Amino acid sequence: MRILSIETSCDETAVAIVEARGGTRRPSFQIMGDALYSQANLHAQYGGVYPNLAKREHGKNIIPLTRIALEQAGLAHERAREVKNVPEADWYTSHFDREPGVAEHFMDLISTIKKPKIDAIAVTSGPGLEPALWVGINVAKALAHAWDLPLVPVNHMEGHLFAALLQVVSKNGMSLTLTPPRFPLVGLLVSGGHTELVLAKSWMQYELLGATRDDAAGEAFDKVARILGLPYPGGPAISRLAASIPDGSSRFALPRPMLNSKDLDFSFSGLKTAVLYTVRGQKRLSDKMKAEIANEFENAAVEVLVSKTLRAAEMHDAHMIVVGGGVSANDRLRKKLTSTVKEKLPHTTLHIPRAVLSTDNAIMIAAAAYFRTNAKGGQNTTIRTATNMEALRAEGTMRIANN
Repeated sequence: MRILSIETSCDETAVAIVEARGGTRRPSFQIMGDALYSQANLHAQYGGVYPNLAKREHGKNIIPLTRIALEQAGLAHERAREVKNVPEADWYTSHFDREPGVAEHFMDLISTIKKPKIDAIAVTSGPGLEPALWVGINVAKALAHAWDLPLVPVNHMEGHLFAALLQVVSKNGMSLTLTPPRFPLVGLLVSGGHTELVLAKSWMQYELLGATRDDAAGEAFDKVARILGLPYPGGPAISRLAASIPDGSSRFALPRPMLNSKDLDFSFSGLKTAVLYTVRGQKRLSDKMKAEIANEFENAAVEVLVSKTLRAAEMHDAHMIVVGGGVSANDRLRKKLTSTVKEKLPHTTLHIPRAVLSTDNAIMIAAAAYFRTNAKGGQNTTIRTATNMEALRAEGTMRIANN
């Protein structure tokens, strides 16, 4: 099964073409094309993602990236045809009325490239920034309409679960297999917009165990970075600064919010505020003091994440712990989870994605879509082109636990 997948949930525009085979028991994935553009540098001036800017950049880049992915896959077979002769040109113009300029680029794509040999279009339907999501959704719907292909909506957070289980089996990194899951498994989904613990007893069946009550972990990293005068994205900047403290010590003490609460929820807003008050309480904030605060903040966030994840795994006798989302790239979190799981849960395996797959990408969306269309009952989530936008809106706003 060949899948063209699209990801536009935040500030990465990604398009991939993946050939999947082996069903759900022994799945393998060949990356035929993979094009990605990160907007991180553009949003740095705001200290975070500016939604309307993200939407504009998605609209500007998504069609060129689609063409690049098709070319990489050897599927961009040209045909001689004028844009003005594209059937239903008025429909496409109306369809993209909220994405200025996209209709023209889209019609140029479908008028100059023959229908590629792919079997489905997959797209991130949520959660994410709504203006950004709709660019990807509308392009996916238009491609499915133009090429008469099924459309598969994918929950973004479920995609991160699959990313953690993808393993490279070729030197060029283009051939992947999926580590067979051992249920029940606990997933820690930790990103700029989400911090969740989910329980999976089988694929496509999830229970939300806990979530942040305010800021997500990644959001807290970004906000603390701004307080310390560090650039966006905040996670890598804080980690680099924290690593400059040789022994990891700090003269500052920050709270571990909800560390000992009876539930599995998180809270990072108070931790961020504690950093703010600590900074304001200094007459002069030296570079060393900034590094010590960064180190203590990272220690506090990681301690809470690891503690709650281990508790969830113990409570539900999890055979696997799967970590996904951009914050999973944090080196301290990876090391602390690895050592703690090995010490306290030796019979539980830990799976964290490669750094390149920890951030938003279209490969994980293709993998999740493949399972959605092949797992028992998965065809119910495959949407034909006639599906209205409200159905995709409903799909996109559901938590992963409700999928």
